Amino acid sequence: MKRLAALAAVLVLLLVGQQPAMAQGYVPISGSGSTWSSNALDQWRKNVEQYGMRINFSATGSTAGRNDFRNGQVDFAVSEIPYGLTDGGVLDANPARGFAYMPIVAGGTALMYNLKIGNTRVTNLRLSGKTLTGIFTGTITNWADPAIKADNPGLALPARKIIPVVRSDGSGTTAQFTAYMASEFSGMWDAFCRRAGRAAPCGFTSFFPLVSPMIGQSGSLGVTNYTRQDQSEGAITYVEYSYARNAGFPIAKVLNKAGYYIEPKAPSVAVALLGAGIRPDLTQELGGVYHNNDSRTYPLSSYSYMILPTTTASPFTQVKGKTLSDFAYYFLCEGQQQADNLGYSPLPINLVQAGLNQVARIPGSTKKPTDISKCNNPTFSADGTNLLAKTAPFPKSCDKIGVTQCTEGTGGAKTPTPVRGGTAANGSGPSNGPGATNPDGTPAGDAAPADAPGAGNATAIDPNTGLPVSASNGSSGALAQPVSLNLKDDATWALFATLAVVLFLGLIIAPPVLARVLRRRNYVQEEDP
Repeated sequence: MKRLAALAAVLVLLLVGQQPAMAQGYVPISGSGSTWSSNALDQWRKNVEQYGMRINFSATGSTAGRNDFRNGQVDFAVSEIPYGLTDGGVLDANPARGFAYMPIVAGGTALMYNLKIGNTRVTNLRLSGKTLTGIFTGTITNWADPAIKADNPGLALPARKIIPVVRSDGSGTTAQFTAYMASEFSGMWDAFCRRAGRAAPCGFTSFFPLVSPMIGQSGSLGVTNYTRQDQSEGAITYVEYSYARNAGFPIAKVLNKAGYYIEPKAPSVAVALLGAGIRPDLTQELGGVYHNNDSRTYPLSSYSYMILPTTTASPFTQVKGKTLSDFAYYFLCEGQQQADNLGYSPLPINLVQAGLNQVARIPGSTKKPTDISKCNNPTFSADGTNLLAKTAPFPKSCDKIGVTQCTEGTGGAKTPTPVRGGTAANGSGPSNGPGATNPDGTPAGDAAPADAPGAGNATAIDPNTGLPVSASNGSSGALAQPVSLNLKDDATWALFATLAVVLFLGLIIAPPVLARVLRRRNYVQEEDP
């Protein structure tokens, strides 16, 4: 009897403990959009669950997110592209519902690649903007091209076909990348657009022209997983730095206006964005970023935005405003501390303050009095300058354009790549070890370890076609399509859902059973005193 009572009490306590959202007055909210910033959003969403907030977000791409918000299908959206721009001759009209833009995080659009010299994975590739544009407009099609050799004087790159992998869906990442090419190399970009059947000048686009030799994949995970496959050796794609780092793959250092090849780490992004123009609606103008002459700058740096509702047009409500505003207060302050670890760069103080002002415009906003000085953001300083940019390290001499080349790995691949001439990672000059070369001109040294990303079990690739070669029946035009399943999260939610059902049933069933046992016991006692 006592055991049943204790069990019932425990069930009640556990079930009550599963309802923090009700206790805090929060209701679930939903959003969709950018895959570029989704790694940061996903972490922040998990962090605020402890406060009872449930934030649902579908990383469907910036264009889909803007459409969902315009059509009243979500409470908020995330995009790198504002409304009101013309893309491929089509105007992306403003939604009828009231809205505002709010910067949420900064980062670098990286060029992740899959390339080997013999059995050694290349981790220190360098590319100029002109070379990049040649690759993604189809005029540079082989890794042994003279333009790529000029960027990489320390590497004997293989005569392997380049496989450019682009987004097949509407993407803010595509918009950022094509805006750069349209601004800096408009002749090359417009010529490609004409070949693709588009009118020139082409300008930016969120839909990359899918013409040969481009391979289209949906979402940031799609292009990442395609590029990282063993049978995709020779592939290169554009994706937010966070994805390449998480995949354990290298990214290309990109040549900036000061003549240095730079990786999109948090400090180099912070330095680059000192050149960004911020419009009154808080959207960005990136011409000053492309032309920033600081040697530490990464030229493909930008911000991502949340599109906030400023009215209660369906599906938004005042009650939802409490959840959305408190979530925004969290990631604008505390969440920015995690930006670097997640593969992004934290917002500077002026954009954090501007973001807080935007949060106050949300219907039902809690309008919390935030002491911005206590945000502990790594960009904040006493004099208001960007501390992360101020303390950013200067590049090594081997990163300067010329005959030297650093050996150190990039992105998520930290194993150094030997170079010809023995240029050390610190640019200190020749070395008899890492710089040694084989008779065929390829770097000597150990092959990539068997457990390194992409190492082992590689399918042979025909360097002329870029397609895998079957050992049994010659060539095949089919490439495996990777599928990413977040089993850990799904299993966890399934466990909690099952536990909740069991607890709920226990709460319903236990009291009647307990009462029946008590009545039977009393009846027995009355019949047999």
